[in-house]
Amino acid sequence: MIRGKKVLAVIPARGGSKGVPRKNIKPLGSKPLVAWTIDEAKKSAYIDRLIVSTDDEEIAEVAMKYGGEVPYMRPTELAQDNTSGLAPVLHALKMIPGYDYVVLLQPTSPLRTVGDIDGSIEKCIDLVANACVTVTLSDKPPYWMYQLHAEDRLKPVIEPDQQIMRRQDAPDVYVLNGAVYVAQTDWFLQQQTFLNEETIGYVMPKNRSHDIDTHLDFLLVEEVLKQEKFSEMQ
Repeated sequence: MIRGKKVLAVIPARGGSKGVPRKNIKPLGSKPLVAWTIDEAKKSAYIDRLIVSTDDEEIAEVAMKYGGEVPYMRPTELAQDNTSGLAPVLHALKMIPGYDYVVLLQPTSPLRTVGDIDGSIEKCIDLVANACVTVTLSDKPPYWMYQLHAEDRLKPVIEPDQQIMRRQDAPDVYVLNGAVYVAQTDWFLQQQTFLNEETIGYVMPKNRSHDIDTHLDFLLVEEVLKQEKFSEMQ
């Protein structure tokens, strides 16, 4: 609870991942992928209830082993390849009403910390915002991005006032990193999105913004964890 407001956190973890089969319970370092998110969310000073929304019995067992609550099994029709990422949150709010704020924590962001979670919640409350999402500084400014048109001609995605050739001359731009989504519950149910012109951003560093979607992502984050462990031993 924060300033008298109750907070529900939802970790969506379906069983049918195609890119990396059984991704959510695939080992990453010392524990399954979903456990990284459960462990950090359990440290939160503000989350009143933390649930894992899954359609898969094995994922449910793993989640509960690491202290996650699985109060119901998600319907199969809400765990398909084309299911919206918002569907598990909307379903959770229907199954477990009575919370002032809802937090979406995707298990594919294993390096986010409790500081990122609570910092996002605090910022949403302190700035009286309806929604707050985590972002990180983009490697490439959009001024260097193009669409391929007829005969492979390059058309800029954004037309700058003047040509920007050096990275340091470009204004900072931020991208969603998928780590934390926070919203005032009634607003979220009305808008059915975390993102519109009212949404504010909480900036996370790039080293905690890795999103796992492929086998290569797993290898990369494994190496990051090894380097962090090595640094701690020095």
